[in-house]
Amino acid sequence: MQYRNTELLAALYRQQETTIRDPLWKDIKLSRAFKSIVLTPTVQKLGRIKQLGPTFHLYPGAVHTRLDHSLGVYHLGYSILQSLCSHEQQLPITEEGALTFLCACLLHDIGHFPFAHSLKELPLTSHEEIASAMIREDKILHSAIEQAGLDPERVGSIIDEHQESDDEEVLLYRSILSGTLDPDKLDYLNRDAFFCGVPYGTQDVSYIVDRLVIAQGRLALQEEALGSVEHLLFSKYLMYRNVYWHTTTRSATAMIKKAVLASLADGSLLAEDLYGLDDEQFFSLPQKKHFTYSNLFSLVRDNQLYTAKFEKPFEEAGVLEKMNHDLFTRLSFERSIAKKLGCDPSEIIVDIPEPISFEANLPILHENGSLSGFGEVDYVFSNDIGRVFTKSLRKFRIFTPHTLSSEALRRALEF
Repeated sequence: MQYRNTELLAALYRQQETTIRDPLWKDIKLSRAFKSIVLTPTVQKLGRIKQLGPTFHLYPGAVHTRLDHSLGVYHLGYSILQSLCSHEQQLPITEEGALTFLCACLLHDIGHFPFAHSLKELPLTSHEEIASAMIREDKILHSAIEQAGLDPERVGSIIDEHQESDDEEVLLYRSILSGTLDPDKLDYLNRDAFFCGVPYGTQDVSYIVDRLVIAQGRLALQEEALGSVEHLLFSKYLMYRNVYWHTTTRSATAMIKKAVLASLADGSLLAEDLYGLDDEQFFSLPQKKHFTYSNLFSLVRDNQLYTAKFEKPFEEAGVLEKMNHDLFTRLSFERSIAKKLGCDPSEIIVDIPEPISFEANLPILHENGSLSGFGEVDYVFSNDIGRVFTKSLRKFRIFTPHTLSSEALRRALEF
């Protein structure tokens, strides 16, 4: 049954029975049923996984967790629903659907494992697919969702876009949860900036949320708020430049990635071994699985990070880039350079950041009621500007211990 907006607002308000204090959004309201979901072991595990992995070595305040973030996404999801209900348009939303969406906001990251940013390119199942499977198979979590009066399958379907769905309400919620101005992005940019102590990721969230509307069955933004999208995209660029892809962060992530990749390659580690771990369990893996390069885990844990002894702009057609075009040929390349230098292969690590996008896929609602794509509007962030940003961020680097000579490394790279 579709609710009139005021009835839906009242139904949602009745769900807000307990309060969690959050340093970013202050009071986060939860129903008792949702509080029970938060208290399940699967969700509590998120409180033992740092949101930004090794970034605290660069910004000591960056010790916030995926649980903090998940609560923030839930809160912003609620704010978006509240804002949509304040408009005069009739919404294609039901009370059960709205609560299912909020549950998906809360659980969207349960499939993440530690250092997920380090392991993005590895041959692992996506965290959305893992989350959907956990919702189906984790008996305690599954039961808690059912006790809240919700269908676990539908929650998982909102999170995992790989699942086919012809449910228009599910498709609408997917467009809200995963897009240019989604609650996930609005929380992590603001939260990461807050805990790192930098100003770059801060957004005018209330202004953005107030100007979101439903148009043609999906989330859209009123034209007057175009500047907020430009602000968000530029904030994303600055956060990548100064936080996510800072050289210190790249060093730590590259070291972890090499240790995991080498262990997957030699069979001492299986992909399944990584799923369901918290930070402490993740760092105990090298001893349990007898990693080839277990020393890299110890060095990252103790903040003894390698130095970038070689750096150049990434070029798709570059000679070095072609020699390192996939992760497993990269291991072979690193061994050959280590042999030339007479050092251990664990001491040569090639780092190539994955491609990222600064394009926006959010429809824009004009004053005359027409819709257009964000790229069709005259604005600063053309696709060309996005490509310039991406190019300026992506660097081909080789990390080594500080004792290794940069000149010796350059000579070894002469093929």
